[in-house]
Order: sequence, then C-alpha cells, then structure tokens
Amino acid sequence: MSYRKTLKLICGFAGGSAALVLAAAAADSRRSLGGEATGRDSPRFAVLKAAQPAWTPASHTPAPTGLSWDSNWDKRDPSALFNGKKKESVTEDPASEQDNGKPKATRNILLIRHSQYNLSGTSDRERILTPLGREQAELTGHRLAALGLKYDVLIHSSMARATETAHIISKHLPAGVELVSCDLLREGAPIEPVPPVTHWKPDAVYHEDGARIEAAFRRYIHRADPKQKEDSYEIIVCHANVIRYFVCRALQFPPEGWLRMGLNNGSITWLTIRPSGRVALRTLGDAGFMPPDKLTRT
Repeated sequence: MSYRKTLKLICGFAGGSAALVLAAAAADSRRSLGGEATGRDSPRFAVLKAAQPAWTPASHTPAPTGLSWDSNWDKRDPSALFNGKKKESVTEDPASEQDNGKPKATRNILLIRHSQYNLSGTSDRERILTPLGREQAELTGHRLAALGLKYDVLIHSSMARATETAHIISKHLPAGVELVSCDLLREGAPIEPVPPVTHWKPDAVYHEDGARIEAAFRRYIHRADPKQKEDSYEIIVCHANVIRYFVCRALQFPPEGWLRMGLNNGSITWLTIRPSGRVALRTLGDAGFMPPDKLTRT
C-alpha cells in the first residue's frame, strides 16, 4: 500500500486507534503481495471496524440538564415588571404600556483584563504596570480603536494596575469618552471555586468579596434601559476573577466554575445583551492582536 493511502486511512478513521490502523495497513500490504484478498473483505477492515466504538444516536446525543433560561435574570424583563404593577387608571392600555417599557437597544460590554503589573509591590500603589504591561495596554488600545466602534464610556477598577491600563487605552479612543472609576470592580475572590483549590481564600474572604463582585455584576451587566434608543459599547477595565465571574453569571453557567477559565493580560472579553435579555459571548480573552512574545497571564 502506498504512503499516501496509508496516511489517508489514518486521517479518515478518526476515533479509532492509530496503531491499529497502521498495523492493518501493513498487514494488507503484505497480503496484497502474496495475492490474498483485499478490499472490504480483507482482515484489515475487520481490524479497523473493531477499533471504532459502537455508534448509536442515544450514546452520542448530549443530555439536557433540565435547567431553563431565566429570562428575568436581571430583574428587568418588562413582562415581569408589568405583571407586578398595579394599574394607575382603568383607561390605560396595557399593551401600549408594556410596549413602551420594552428595551429597544443592545448593550455591548467589552471587559478588558488589566496589563502585566509589578508583582513584587507590597501595596496596591506599588503594583503598577511593568514596561511590558504598558506595551500591552497600548496594543489593546490600538485594537479597540481599530474596531471603529462608538464607545460610550470607559469604566475601570480603582486598583492601580487597572487604572493605569484604562488611562493608556483611553488615549486611543475618540475624544469625549468618559472615564469612571469604581471600587466595586476591584479584584477579589467571588465564590469558592469548584473543583476546590486547597490553597485558596478562607470563607470570610469569599463572603466579603463575593457580595461586592455580585453587586458590580448587578450594576453593570443587564439589558438596556427602555429609554436607551441606540446600541451602546461600554468598556470595563478590571480583573481576571471579576471578568470570569461576570461571564459565568451572564451566561447562567454555574458561577463556581469561574476558575476553569484563563485570561491573558490586556485581553478582550465581549458580552452582548439583547433587548430580550438574551446574552451572547462574542469573544473570551481575545489577545490575538498581540505578538506572541507580548502575551502574559500574571
């Protein structure tokens, strides 16, 4: 059997054992020279068939978890708000009132992880960006500018590394984009991760940090206000733990799974929230705009 045919067999029988495929191909080659049967009746195909797991629709169909999407996850579903509201007047048109209360715009939230910083700093004030971190922030700023979006606001954690990252990024944005500092976005431990990490934080830290980070989620991650007429693009510069927790909560994934994801410094995570309340993750930790030698996760 030719090399090309052998390679084709190996690539074509995904899911089987490569060793069995090679052995079968070699055996077929020897039998062909001896004049024995080839093709689908040859022992080679019996070996290949044995290497494949039995396939049935039942064994390959993912089972649903049984958990449904909570359309009122942000407590802003207009139908829920309307149903719980007392009528002001008997002449009021319910359909018209509910329609006026429906969000019409889409919110795009770009979550940026801060750039690399000085890990040896003994206080937050000393944990400023490294020279490489400042380069990363410049690259992130260039990327955001290249997207050509009309940014509405740049919100950042009040920690030094996030503040410095935000100010560098802001130089690349159109004039007039407001910078807002927020203590709720500071780094912390949102919830005890699963699987557990034995060297992680004590329960008291989860209790305190978790409440604050959840408050940040409720403040910034929700569908648009009904008064918002145009789609918005908002940048939030903060920290890996905060971003990962936000993603889990927004997608209604188990929040304790936040530590299973990794984010590079200066990376972009993009959440889209539709007027209906549906959430989509457009990118998670995108750092493909940086050269490989500029990528870090510290």
